[in-house]
Amino acid sequence: MPEERTRRRITVNGIVQGVGFRPFVYSLAQKHGLSGFVENASSGVRIEVEGRSKDLDCFAAALGRDFPPQALLSTISAISIPSTNDCRFSINLSRKSGSVDTLISPDIAVCNGCLTEMFDPADRRYRYPFINCTNCGPRHTIIENIPYDRPYTAMRGFKMCAYCQAEYDDPGDRRFHAQPNACPVCGPRLTLYGAEREIVAGAEAAVGLVADFLKKGKIVALKGLGGFHLAVDATNEEAVRVLRLRKAREGKPLAVMVRDILMAKSFCLIKEIERQVLLSSAKPILLARKRAGQGLAPSVAGGSTLLGLMLPYTPLQHLLFEQLDIPLVMTSANLSDEPICKDDDEVFKHLTGVADYFLSHDRDIYLRSDDSVVSCLAGNKARVIRRSRGYAPAPIPVKDDGPQVLAVGGELKNAICLLKGKQAFLGQHVGDVKNLETYGFFQETIAHLCRIFEGKPELIVYDQHPDYLPSRWAVAQGEVPTLAVQHHHAHLASCLAENRVNGPVIALVLDGTGYGLDRTIWGGEILVGDYRFFDRYACLEPMPLPGGDAAIKAPWRTAVAYLHETFDGRLPDLPFLNDHDFGPVQEMVSKNLNSPRTSSCGRLFDAVAAMIGGCQEIKYEAQAAIELMQSASCLAERPYICDIEDQGGLRMIMVRSIIKGVAGDVASGVAPTRISGRFHRTLVEVLVEEVTRAARELGIKTVALSGGVFNNYLLFNGLITEFGRTGLNVLSHSSVPTGDGGIALGQAMIGRYHLLG
Repeated sequence: MPEERTRRRITVNGIVQGVGFRPFVYSLAQKHGLSGFVENASSGVRIEVEGRSKDLDCFAAALGRDFPPQALLSTISAISIPSTNDCRFSINLSRKSGSVDTLISPDIAVCNGCLTEMFDPADRRYRYPFINCTNCGPRHTIIENIPYDRPYTAMRGFKMCAYCQAEYDDPGDRRFHAQPNACPVCGPRLTLYGAEREIVAGAEAAVGLVADFLKKGKIVALKGLGGFHLAVDATNEEAVRVLRLRKAREGKPLAVMVRDILMAKSFCLIKEIERQVLLSSAKPILLARKRAGQGLAPSVAGGSTLLGLMLPYTPLQHLLFEQLDIPLVMTSANLSDEPICKDDDEVFKHLTGVADYFLSHDRDIYLRSDDSVVSCLAGNKARVIRRSRGYAPAPIPVKDDGPQVLAVGGELKNAICLLKGKQAFLGQHVGDVKNLETYGFFQETIAHLCRIFEGKPELIVYDQHPDYLPSRWAVAQGEVPTLAVQHHHAHLASCLAENRVNGPVIALVLDGTGYGLDRTIWGGEILVGDYRFFDRYACLEPMPLPGGDAAIKAPWRTAVAYLHETFDGRLPDLPFLNDHDFGPVQEMVSKNLNSPRTSSCGRLFDAVAAMIGGCQEIKYEAQAAIELMQSASCLAERPYICDIEDQGGLRMIMVRSIIKGVAGDVASGVAPTRISGRFHRTLVEVLVEEVTRAARELGIKTVALSGGVFNNYLLFNGLITEFGRTGLNVLSHSSVPTGDGGIALGQAMIGRYHLLG
């Protein structure tokens, strides 16, 4: 008697659309002699398979083990259903029904298979700059809706030719249902424009001309996956200087794209983990240590010891580097504080007079997305500093299910988060929401994320600072309840969520600015809490910030204020003071005029940096702190004295005692590198001491580290080393930014637990 046939319905959820998952299922069913079908649906991928039980078991085991490299499986569920006695296995057309549970793939760097074809003169896609397959190409930035099928993408206006259609329809082909599939006959095309939007060249000649222009020091705007880049020869000092001047980006280091990993190693010291990051399918910008005498133009990264490096990730970029043996500055095409330009009208409106030439194409970008930034310097682990192209919107898994929540983040380094089920969809980097252009991008991102994942939040969560534009947007959404969350509580919760821990924990939260419960500016906090509550156990001594934002932009003002407080108005004779008219600042502080108090760790770094003769006025965020960190080769052995006072049950880490020690060293002529090392050592020791004390008192064994200051690898590594001696379990960030780009995740989790009661 033949063995009885059985049938199973399997639903697979995760990143399973647009990554070759259905052809994989088809081949697997053929291999095991099964009938049935596979189809995309709103819930993920739906499979029905019929055959002998042992063959079904083998199929199920391989399904969860051998899936395509770009797929990410979240859940696999299976039920037995009646047999239909069909005799073949097919791939059905997608259908949209029910709620959306599937995930969307991030944009994927061009794969080696496509590169081989693109550089093969015999291939019909020879030198075609939009080559892609199910293993690579645009995804997130071209999706308007799901299921992820061509009619819902930016490719819907490109009708495939017979050859491309045959590939698209063939389950055995690498381009089976690759939605961006195209070729020179039927797909997108390049156009090269001049500064006045006149056409300079068509697709055939454009790349060669651009390579020549770059060699001659010209600035070229290049349309990529998530927007335009501004490119220029990174070895040409004059060209880089002109780019900075036109773009109004005076001091912040510029990212550099290099041809391959060998060129990367000629400019930076690349560890194995960093090599893996550079070669990953996300192809982020990697912050790596510069080699001495590497040959880049001085204006690329100034005196920084680090360089932002990335490898080509689009076919067009590979075609350019086929004709170039120079590194290229590759920076976002925007003016300072504005979002990246994503279409021709935007780039000509904002960057006419910046770029000399514009290389564009006719495939729309639905959602702009900057390059992601990763560092492996803290704890020898890849840590995402800016989460965008290549990572978003892949979900962050959270521990527990619950109500849907939308969180809108903060004002700086904004990213939003939609919490749905056990998945947190942390959107791509939006930036500093301080102007109408970025505010518009912020709103576009919310609309897009909620559309593609059918977000129907029961609560909108926002930062409690009343003047942030995202907070104002949230309050204006009258139909959905809202919740204000304290900034540093959100940091705490973000770290818990990424590590799938419910708490409570001792949280060390260090950053630049956060609106405190007492309406002062917080930023150097030891908190105790979880998703539902938090208490302030300790903080840095609040110090005056004369002029508020003016002091943030001019660290010397902060230094004067801190010295004024420390020495009762009689400033010590320190060299940096000779360059400033500090009397008005002292008067502001003494009369408490526009001098809000802050416990910010970031401002303490600013004050110390200015005192030792470092950065006096910043040209980009955290410049003073970054330069102070880079000036120290290591932690010094001997810290400064740091007093602790108990003020009404709140432990106060006395900043004045640290400032007194720093001022003494400066007056004695101690080298800045030594002072920086002692300052970092002081923070490490006092923070570990206070966190350990809190852990003993409260019986809590876990500490969470969050906040932008933890991008400081010297401080982070020192803390990790010392905490390792205490026996405490330390949580930190890796997939989620430790700075404000990650707080929306924490806001969302706090909001969910608020709803749960």
